[in-house]
Amino acid sequence: MKRYHLTAVIWKEGRQYVSKCPELGVASYGGTPEKARAALEEALALYLANARKLGILKDIEPAITSAKRYTTPLDIAAA
Repeated sequence: MKRYHLTAVIWKEGRQYVSKCPELGVASYGGTPEKARAALEEALALYLANARKLGILKDIEPAITSAKRYTTPLDIAAA
C-alpha cells in the first residue's frame, strides 16, 4: 500500500468543523477538529481507492507526490 503525504485545512463553520485537502479538493466535516480530520482521512482513502480503480490515479499523482510543495496565506481584496 502506497502512502501519500497530504495537507488538511480545518476551520469552524457554525457548530461543525470543515476539513479539506487542497491537493485533491476532497472535503469532510466533524463536530471537533479531530473528528473532521478523521472524516477527511476516510474520505481521502476512499477517493484514492476509487481513483486507482478508475485508472486515473496516475493523473493526480503529480499533485500528491511532488517533493516540493508550498502553502502560504493570501490576503485578497474583493469587491
